[in-house]
Amino acid sequence: MKVITASESHLAKLTLLFDSYRVFYKQSSDLVRAEKFLSERFQKNDSVLFMAVSEEGEAMGFTQLYPSFSSVSTQPTYILNDLFVAAKHRKKGVGEALLERAKQFAINDGAKGITLETDHDNPAQKLYERLGWKKDTKIFHYTWEV
Repeated sequence: MKVITASESHLAKLTLLFDSYRVFYKQSSDLVRAEKFLSERFQKNDSVLFMAVSEEGEAMGFTQLYPSFSSVSTQPTYILNDLFVAAKHRKKGVGEALLERAKQFAINDGAKGITLETDHDNPAQKLYERLGWKKDTKIFHYTWEV
């Protein structure tokens, strides 16, 4: 397995993963919508996508980072919005490899760090904590939705 920085040339493989990711989060399958969304990210260059690929070239999983900034530390920071591993590739270190690649990217970019949010019952929390991610117990996050 290797983790690559995905580009528009990987769109077909990423679209299948991204659609499965959305279905995992109880959205209807919509390959056209998934492809359009990812294509826009590449065209606008407003996210960074890493994809885990098997030795045979099969897409195993992906993570997507969105850039942001910390005014207090005056540094860039990233939001890890998406992390997904295809069901048949789980428990093989794919998620860990993707998270480690994201961390290395942030370090190389001089970023303050990476933030993610997850459901309170997501079993991936054990992986996050094992890899040094800290659960925020002091700051509340609020969301306003249209």
